[in-house]
Amino acid sequence: MLDIFSSFDSGVLLLLCCVLLVAGCVRGFAGFGAGMIYMPVATSLIFPPTAAASFLILDFVIALPLVLKALRICDWSTIIPAVIASVLFVHAGTWLLASMDTLLLRWIIFGIVTAVLLLLVSGWRYRNRPSAPVSFGVGMVAGVLGGVSQVAGPPVVAFWLSSSKEPAVVRANLIVFFALASVGTVFAYWLKDFFTLPVLHLAIAGTPLYALGLFAGSTGFGKADPKLYRLIAYSLIALAALSSMPLLDPLFGR
Repeated sequence: MLDIFSSFDSGVLLLLCCVLLVAGCVRGFAGFGAGMIYMPVATSLIFPPTAAASFLILDFVIALPLVLKALRICDWSTIIPAVIASVLFVHAGTWLLASMDTLLLRWIIFGIVTAVLLLLVSGWRYRNRPSAPVSFGVGMVAGVLGGVSQVAGPPVVAFWLSSSKEPAVVRANLIVFFALASVGTVFAYWLKDFFTLPVLHLAIAGTPLYALGLFAGSTGFGKADPKLYRLIAYSLIALAALSSMPLLDPLFGR
C-alpha cells in the first residue's frame, strides 16, 4: 500500500488529489470539463503521459454510474454519428499536429473555440433537429481538435448547448459521448504502453476524492437552475480556450 505513495512526492500527490476533487465536482455537475481543470495542473507537475493515462483510468471507472444513468435519457440519434466521426478524425488531428506549424495550429484552435463561445453567449440557438450529417460534422471537428490539442470538448458542448434540449439531456449526451470516445483513447494509450505502475498508483490515490467530487457535483445538478448550468458550461469552454492559448504556456509549464 505504501508503494502507492512512494511513486510521487507527497506534496505533489496531495495537490493533484485536491485538484481531482474540484475536477470531479465539475464533471458530476456539468457532465464534462474535468480534464480542462486537471490536465493543465497535472502536466506541469508530473510526466504528461502519466497524468493523462491516470486521469483516463479514473474517469473511465469512477464515472461509470453517471454513464449508466445517462444512457437512459441521451439522444442516440446525434451521439452515434458524433462518436464515429470523433474516433475516425482524431487521427487527422494527429497528422495535422505532425505536419503543420504547431504554434499556428494552436492559435487557429484558440480562435475557433473563442468564436464558438461568443456565438453561444450571443444567444444563438440551433433550432432544427440535428441530422446525422450535422452530428457527424460536429464529431469530426471535435476529433480533429482532440488529436491536435486534447481540447475536443467545445464543439460538441456548443452543439448540444445551442439546441432546445433540456439541460438534463444535454448533460447526458456529453457524458455518453465522452465515455464512448474515450474507448478509442484507452486502446491508443495501451498501444503506447502508457499504463505503467505509477499511473495505477496515481489512479488509486485519486479515486476517493474524485469519486466524492462526482457525487457532490451530481447532487448539485439535480437542484440547479438551467441558467446556472449554461453559465457553468460557458465558463468551462472559456477555460478550455484560455488553457490552450499559446501566450499562457509559461503559466501551465508548457
